[in-house]
Amino acid sequence: MDRLQCMKVFVRVAETASFAEASRQLHMSPPAVTRAIAFLEDATGARLFVRSTRSVNLTAAGQRYADDCRRILSEIDEAEASAGGQHATPSGMLTITAPVQFGQLHLIPVLTAFLEMHPGVTGRILLFDRIVSLVEEGIDVAIRIGRLQDSDQTAIRVGSVRRVVCGAPSYFERHGEPQVPGDLAAHATIVNTGSSAPLDWHFGPDNAAATLHPRLYCNTLEASITASMTGWGLSRPLSYQVSSHVAAGRLRLVLEAYEGEPLPIHVVHTEGRHVSAKTRAFVDFAVDSLRRLSL
Repeated sequence: MDRLQCMKVFVRVAETASFAEASRQLHMSPPAVTRAIAFLEDATGARLFVRSTRSVNLTAAGQRYADDCRRILSEIDEAEASAGGQHATPSGMLTITAPVQFGQLHLIPVLTAFLEMHPGVTGRILLFDRIVSLVEEGIDVAIRIGRLQDSDQTAIRVGSVRRVVCGAPSYFERHGEPQVPGDLAAHATIVNTGSSAPLDWHFGPDNAAATLHPRLYCNTLEASITASMTGWGLSRPLSYQVSSHVAAGRLRLVLEAYEGEPLPIHVVHTEGRHVSAKTRAFVDFAVDSLRRLSL
């Protein structure tokens, strides 16, 4: 069987979670779809789907294979477009990753606006509060917040954010505001234990750690911010994560004079001799759009 055609069938089944729906969309008979998946499972030696009478779900191996198939099919589309003199037209699957809340607040509007401009591009956004490999995960563009490690990737700075200490006005009415980082030892603090969150709070040019006595640990950013807004204690998110709450008066920033160096925001993509038209176009659009934001 044609392996590339089988890959297209496999991706469609994965996206629709249905053999029957994939056969309808691809104008193929259900047995032909089943044979294509069976061919790939034989070729890979892995079970790609868990099938029942009610559902079709990817296995862990199937999810990895689906990501690889999307990347391969997208690269083939780009190669054919380039050979046909259409390389300047963005097309194919564009995969982007970013931190969860930054992606929800700021990247999705940028991506959807880009897709409106380029109907030949299909977007896929992966939001994680951890660093993922662009090459291993088949990602075209990443938004990174924080210091970058040396690599062969191209990084364009688009802004910066601060790590801030905040609390609800009702909290400060009861307990007062800390005037220096050393005062935090006497305040109720909320520590975020998420994968990218520092457990210690550091301040000033010497990055000195403050003494804390946390009484609440949250594994998600949203939970720690919500706890702060109830007036329970102080949390330490990034500035963009609470900017709307600060503007609305639900939270107030303190110890601003002791904040450390701002954390840079970069748009990152893998270098290469032939950056695809979709990646080049999106990077240009995202850089311009993100630099306009007030973060």
